[in-house]
Formats: sequence, C-alpha cells, structure tokens
Amino acid sequence: MLHGFPVPFVPQSELPETVAYEQHIFDTGCVPTREGLHDFFNGLAWLQFPLTKKRLNQLHVAQIAQTGIQPVRGPARDGLTLFDENAAVLQTPDALWNALAAKDWQSLFGRLRPLWQEAQLLLLGHALLEKLAQPRKAITAHVYRAPSQCQTVAELDTWLVQDLSAEKLASKPFAHLPVLGVPHWWPANENPIFYADTSVFRLPRS
Repeated sequence: MLHGFPVPFVPQSELPETVAYEQHIFDTGCVPTREGLHDFFNGLAWLQFPLTKKRLNQLHVAQIAQTGIQPVRGPARDGLTLFDENAAVLQTPDALWNALAAKDWQSLFGRLRPLWQEAQLLLLGHALLEKLAQPRKAITAHVYRAPSQCQTVAELDTWLVQDLSAEKLASKPFAHLPVLGVPHWWPANENPIFYADTSVFRLPRS
C-alpha cells in the first residue's frame, strides 16, 4: 500500500507509453522515478507525506476519469498540480496569515516579524524543493494554511488527507510567499531593504 513503508519506487521505464503517470500509480501502487533532483524530491515527499501524496493521486485519477487527459488542465487538476509541485504548508497565527494573504510585506516581515517564531512552514512541493537547490530571491511557494493543532508531520499528513478536495484546490486557496523572505532562512533578509524589491515582493492587485 502507498501509505505503508517502503513506498515502492520503480524505474520510469516501467511506465507504459499509453498510460498516464497518475493512473499508473493508482493502478499498480508503484511510483515511476527518473534520475535527477525533481524525482528525488518527489520521492522524499512520498516518504514524508505518504497519505497526502496518495490523496493527491486519487484526486488526479478521479479528474482524469471525468474529463480525460486534456491539452489544458481544468481548474481542479491545475490546483492539484500546484499543490503537488509547489506547495508549502503554513501553521501560523491569524495576524501573520492575514498579512501574507494581503501581500502586506512590510507588516509580514517587519512589524509582525517576531510572530514567525510561532509559525511553522513545511515545504511539500517537490518542484519547489528542486528550485531551492539553486536558491534565488524570486522562488515563490503556493502556501496552504493548516491548523496549529497538528503537532507532528504525521498529524499534519492525516489532516491534509481530510481537508484536500478537488473543489477546494480548484479555488486556488493559496497565498504566495517568496520563501527566501522567511526570517532566518536567508542571511540577506536581515536587512529590511531585501523586501523593497517589488519585482519579487509584489503589491496586491487593485
């Protein structure tokens, strides 16, 4: 079972050309894997969040059954892909989340900076992790809020399974966070001028 250990990873060559990647995982319980950082971090995500990854797979397959494989993903599969590839999960006080959602960078990283000590940010998206192997200021996560009651990764994994749905992800329930702006994640952000770069810390749309 995919939520057990070890997760069965197999060479990419075992994925038939006529079968979708997500369908193959659903049908066989095996995760086709290529050499390289992208699939390496995907494997780590399966090991760290096995229930969530299985849930994402189930939701993808359900969408494929409804609409087939389309040249352009619909809103649900787009949201699922964003979460799978680029999500970070944030547990945080309301004030910090509200500032992030509003792109109030000066409050988020200035006045409210001490509140980051009460927050926990976990990176789940494997493409996000791959990009951070070569850090640059503009790397931005799609942040999904989780309750602070989840004390362990296992509890968070269980909560995500219950909370994630195609309908919710289709609504793009994400906030956007340039992750090198998180206090103590990057030395340069100790200087407030780091956040003055509006090409990265963009103002909200009017």
